[in-house]
Amino acid sequence: MKILAAGSLQNALTEGLQPAVDVPVEVESHGSATVARMIDEGKRDPDIVSVADVALLEDPLSPAWYSVFTSNSIVIAYNPDTDGGQAMADAGADSWYEPLIEGEVALGRTDPDQDPLGYRTLFTLELASRYYDGVSDLQEQVLSDEQIYPETSLISQFETGSIDAAAAYRNMAVERDYEFVELPNQIDLSDPQYADEWYSAVSYTLPNGHEIQGGLISYGSTIRHTSEAARSVFDVHTTGDYLQEHGFILREQFPTYTGDVPERIHTLTGQNRSSTVTDTGQ
Repeated sequence: MKILAAGSLQNALTEGLQPAVDVPVEVESHGSATVARMIDEGKRDPDIVSVADVALLEDPLSPAWYSVFTSNSIVIAYNPDTDGGQAMADAGADSWYEPLIEGEVALGRTDPDQDPLGYRTLFTLELASRYYDGVSDLQEQVLSDEQIYPETSLISQFETGSIDAAAAYRNMAVERDYEFVELPNQIDLSDPQYADEWYSAVSYTLPNGHEIQGGLISYGSTIRHTSEAARSVFDVHTTGDYLQEHGFILREQFPTYTGDVPERIHTLTGQNRSSTVTDTGQ
């Protein structure tokens, strides 16, 4: 089975999913916007596709159905062995942005045109500018083009000494056992209660003109080429405990579905609901 997946899923799929299934699985990972574009342009034809933002499934891929199977949060991971990393540790959740503004920390982030982590980093900074008193336009004060790295190698920049801290998904820090600052729920894109009236106030427009609205971090997956083997792998992929072990957020209602979901998928994943359309923001 070929899985084309978001970069943040790479370790979980290779270390957690592959050993848990009987079917040989080949995993290829990129930023989710790149994943969607590769499929849309006919450059890849995976059996299963999994992205870090369901908006990229809806446009440009538009599958008949998809599953929302896990979530995440934005954190500031840091290396405590550098001066900049220690400055981030000292600042903590209340003032993590101050050493960034002062230029004390070499920050790494990903490209907003290539993956959701990149534009979600922008969302977090914009929401933080609104959330904290006396703080304005953090994007302008903090960001530069030199900070951008591929999602699949972002955290490894700690090991080369290129960065002190990174705007990352929680699971990326957990997997590499790096310290991280947990941000308030109002800005970390993880809390359903802020999805509609707060997270949605920010947006980013991709180079193809598609506008991405801020919202709850929701990972989506679908089967593109149906077979018994694909269904078996998809079942473990979207319901396995390995996701939580790798630092992802699991909620009681996961997986949820949107679209015309095959009954066999519901049966495999233990879902017995009559409706095939589910509000993914819950």
